[in-house]
Amino acid sequence: MEGKKVIILGSSRKNGNTTKIVNEIAKETGIDIINLSDYNISHYDYESKNREDDFLPLIKGILEKYETLIFATPIYWYNMSGIMKVFFDRFSDLIRIEKETGRKLRGKKIGVISNSHDNEIEDSFYIPFKKTADYLGMDYLGHAHFNANILNQTTKIELTFI
Repeated sequence: MEGKKVIILGSSRKNGNTTKIVNEIAKETGIDIINLSDYNISHYDYESKNREDDFLPLIKGILEKYETLIFATPIYWYNMSGIMKVFFDRFSDLIRIEKETGRKLRGKKIGVISNSHDNEIEDSFYIPFKKTADYLGMDYLGHAHFNANILNQTTKIELTFI
């Protein structure tokens, strides 16, 4: 596991711009990709009635195998995608009902890839990622933003934070 990285892709479109960016990064770096749309992940539930969905087995596998988690999301209405938000909300399970698994987040590294139709976005977009990392004892490495309007064969896609 030492130093092993994964991109956790949260997009509503399997072949959208965020997927294109992530695939290019993976091709160049050999980083694994997990597409959240391949899994059945329910919304957070205070009564934990969702224990049988894919979240717990997925996150346990991620935490066992990877040291660095890179979250990739398009920007929808100034926020992370819905599927990514649901994934983050389920971290609550890791501090309430799966504490042993939750403790494995401590010391992990995270980064963020974002994508929109703008050249730049406000730093406030990254607050949920930074605050989550801080709360759970993870190291926030940084982020990279890409403008989907200018993606083409000559666009150099790189992550300076890894």
